[in-house]
Amino acid sequence: MKLFTSLVVFICLSVQTIYGQSINAYTTAQAHSHNDYERKRALMDAYEQQFGSVEADIFLVNDSLFVAHNLKDIKPERTFHALYLGPILELVQKNDGNIYAQKDAPLQLLIDLKTSGEETLAALIRELEPHRKVLAPTGTIKIVVSGNVPDPALFEKYPAYIYFDGRPEVSYTPAQLAHIGLISQAFQKYSGWNGEGPLPEKERKNIQKMITQTHNLGKKVRIWATPDNINSWKTMMALGVDYLNTDKVREMGDYLRTAPR
Repeated sequence: MKLFTSLVVFICLSVQTIYGQSINAYTTAQAHSHNDYERKRALMDAYEQQFGSVEADIFLVNDSLFVAHNLKDIKPERTFHALYLGPILELVQKNDGNIYAQKDAPLQLLIDLKTSGEETLAALIRELEPHRKVLAPTGTIKIVVSGNVPDPALFEKYPAYIYFDGRPEVSYTPAQLAHIGLISQAFQKYSGWNGEGPLPEKERKNIQKMITQTHNLGKKVRIWATPDNINSWKTMMALGVDYLNTDKVREMGDYLRTAPR
């Protein structure tokens, strides 16, 4: 009887981890707030759910960085400092140098450059440089730059606290890979699945192959524009996707804390 019970437990654990991380191991630390700035409470909704990653699109206009989805949406009060950097610095001060009260809980800030990469990144660095001590690799805030990123050959000229969002189809040198903080790709690159029923097997295998290759490089995976429902979240967890993409911050937070697997 004991042998049978042990075998059942082993099989269950094997099913849970066959694609990578155990589904039961997921918490809101693996949740990514997509287009976070479009929420009424930018940063804070995701922060209160203890999300591990948030996303902000930035535009450089007249030497100032603004957060918006499109150029026409820019408002004078919605600067990068007002919505993100300032509140983050206040939270770090409150938590004795850490973004969260738990010292081992980091926050990834994915910054999507919407205007010219070189100039926008230079402006971002000017804002971040005075606060480099709270930024990874020494601090608990990890800056990952996406969008109009520079050519990988230029990665090494940027400060150590600037990481870049890579693509799975790009071959990076070991030196360039050291500056990659995350590897991302659009879900539509692999599948047109709508999140209902099972993910088609051929498409699942293609996604799994990309995830395995990325993990073999020692990097984490984010897939954007995935269907945003519980069935899709469970599917992404079974595949071992490191950051679960969502616009439903509260719903995903509730699910990851309380829902049965």
